[in-house]
Amino acid sequence: MIRSLWTAASGMKSQSLNIDVISNNLANVNTTGFKSSRADFQDLLYETLRQAGTSSSENSDVPTGIQVGHGSRPVASHKIFTQGDFQQTKNELDIAIEGEGFFQILQPNGETAYSRDGAFKMDRDGRIVTSDGFVMEPEITIPSDSISLSIGLDGTVSVLQPGSSAPTEIGTITVARFVNPAGLHSIGRNLYLPTNASGDAIVGTAGEDGLGTLAQGFLEMSNVSVVDEMVKMITAQRAYEINSKTIQAADDMLQQANNVKR
Repeated sequence: MIRSLWTAASGMKSQSLNIDVISNNLANVNTTGFKSSRADFQDLLYETLRQAGTSSSENSDVPTGIQVGHGSRPVASHKIFTQGDFQQTKNELDIAIEGEGFFQILQPNGETAYSRDGAFKMDRDGRIVTSDGFVMEPEITIPSDSISLSIGLDGTVSVLQPGSSAPTEIGTITVARFVNPAGLHSIGRNLYLPTNASGDAIVGTAGEDGLGTLAQGFLEMSNVSVVDEMVKMITAQRAYEINSKTIQAADDMLQQANNVKR
């Protein structure tokens, strides 16, 4: 009977983490480029009381055994890198990646991070930066006398300057992809770092070698589905509730056993 108490408690802990993951998804429903997560679980070790296949007599074997599980545990919070919806902003520095790929962002410590958030800004030096002021890599500086900015599908950045009838190319935005993007390490600020699980970044030109193309004047919104997350939340809540009922039932049975009179 004590076993069932710990088993149900493990189920409650698992569903508590499930709610944590769901709540983070819902909190970021309007975060640009955000990718939803899914909690994955495993069953725990089993206690074998009777082994299947053992002999029950000279000419027969036990068809099924007796195994008692010890609950569940969380093993992963899996990032789902499906494409989010596009929102047209008509802002020259808003860029969306249509397909696979990440923007490269240079952090203050010199380490390169990766992001799907294309809401870029321009700092006082004319460099294209994130909302936190982190510089896009490779660095692209927009001339102060630029009249307009154009970003092609392949990441080519061109500006139109006074006295010129044709745009001038000032750089190219390259993008990166990973063999296993779900293995990336989230560090907040819409940034990811590579790990041994994700593999090294494969950098290339947008639209080539499986990389997505760039869309100027658009932002990729969060891929979180509010309806799906609400259904998951209801399911997790009911699972948590039924595990708590299991603990109550086990406690009642122990109480009944304690009250048996000789």
